[in-house]
Amino acid sequence: MNALTVYSRRGCHLCEDLIEELVPIIDGKLRLDVRDIDTNVAWRERWARDIPVVEYDGEVVCTHFLDREAITGILRG
Repeated sequence: MNALTVYSRRGCHLCEDLIEELVPIIDGKLRLDVRDIDTNVAWRERWARDIPVVEYDGEVVCTHFLDREAITGILRG
């Protein structure tokens, strides 16, 4: 099963909101990999000002807020 990666951090309300919106959309269709940027120096340096970030297949799908159209496009394949 393919996965979406969400770069986030603890205590980030935008991250929590995005994940809460995303889960029901992808449930059973894509795996969700949530990565805390504060656990990896490279992630923190890359994403510190852009979280949450959603990636699919190495490409950024959206930052800060969920792009539902982009996600449904991925699901349509």
